[in-house]
Amino acid sequence: MSWLDGRERGAFLCLAYGLLGISSAAAALADAPSAGAPWPLLHWLAGPLPAWLAETAGPGWAATGGGPVAVWTATDGGPAAWTATAGSWSGGPAADFGPGPASFAPWWPAVALAAAVWVAPIGWLHPRRDTRRALVVGHFLVLIALAAALTAASPAFIIFASIGYPLASALLPARLTMAGVTLTAIVIVTAQAGPGARGTLLTVIAGVALPLVLAGWYVSGEHDRRRRLVERLRAAMAENASLNARLLDQARRAGVLDERHRVAGEIHDTVAQDLVALIGQLNAADRTSRAESRRRHLDQAAELARRSLSEARRSVRALRPEPLETSRLPEAIIDLAESWARSAGVDLTLEITGTPVALAAPIEDTLFRVAQEALANVAKHARATRTGLTLSYTDETVLLDIRDDGSGFAPQKPADGFGLDGMRQRVRAVGGTLHLESTPGQGTAVAAAIPAIPAEDDHP
Repeated sequence: MSWLDGRERGAFLCLAYGLLGISSAAAALADAPSAGAPWPLLHWLAGPLPAWLAETAGPGWAATGGGPVAVWTATDGGPAAWTATAGSWSGGPAADFGPGPASFAPWWPAVALAAAVWVAPIGWLHPRRDTRRALVVGHFLVLIALAAALTAASPAFIIFASIGYPLASALLPARLTMAGVTLTAIVIVTAQAGPGARGTLLTVIAGVALPLVLAGWYVSGEHDRRRRLVERLRAAMAENASLNARLLDQARRAGVLDERHRVAGEIHDTVAQDLVALIGQLNAADRTSRAESRRRHLDQAAELARRSLSEARRSVRALRPEPLETSRLPEAIIDLAESWARSAGVDLTLEITGTPVALAAPIEDTLFRVAQEALANVAKHARATRTGLTLSYTDETVLLDIRDDGSGFAPQKPADGFGLDGMRQRVRAVGGTLHLESTPGQGTAVAAAIPAIPAEDDHP
């Protein structure tokens, strides 16, 4: 139980006992004798209380306590006043209330004591109002019944009966709150009606109370339905937040893996290939005995080393291949083919068909890297004598084909290294396809088809 819940139940208990105490004191004071200490002083302190009780009870009520009768009278031309008579009902010329009961019902103190006992469990029921609804409703109905009995005995207990209003809101389920308020109102209004008017009053109350109860039931039902909907929505939002957190974590991990793969591919396509070519040039320089030939191989090795260093720096900074920084894809492919033919010592036939157009940077980067990787594989593994490279531009697709007459291999066997997988991943990343055909002893063909996505801006 929370601190606030404890304060609430304490407040309701104090309110119930306070109203019961005030009502009991008012009823006892109104029914007390007019003579003999200390009753005159108490009657004087009560002020207009007896008048209010007389007006509330309606015609036909008088209070006696074994002495003179306290009667509310009105005289012609003068203010209303209380007078005392010796055991009979009296009234001024302008007010004759008629005969009535001699006094309050003598049994009301017993009912008030029962009500005091019945109020005590409110403190225990309040924190359990959601789990013991039937018990709470039964307790409320009995309490209202006791209040009705007390108001029938003395109109002073209308004050106590009003406890039904806050308790209906505090204890009853939402759908029964309006019914509890209406029942309390019926008890209070009926107690203030005269005997002749109670039949008509009950009819009017029934005509108003029944629609109010039905409306309260409907509104409370809608409130409960919306509350459950809000709770489900909050649960769904919490689940979505958890799912979004997991997705963000997965995206972060995927981004890390993609970056690692990119760096590995860049290193393989640049540094590793240039280092292989550099080693080949150094070996060729060791095997030759001619100074001019050795000088040429060493110069090529130095050029490869400088280019490898430059490409490594560009790869770390995630920049485009250097040839594409200053030229379009066809020119970069031509420069690559010429440089590779000189370095590898293999005849290369280059063909460019269709109308070259400026493509998006990722498309050109991918085609250039695929051509670079395929030619590097030919130089390292194929032992080919002839190689062909074709770059074809169509309306919707750009095609790149690299063929050689080398030793070939079995594509179905697992391949070591990063080259083939790297080419497939690069092509797939830009929405293209890569096909590989190879037969041992009959050469190899690599074909890449990528959508021709035009560049957004003109190349500088």
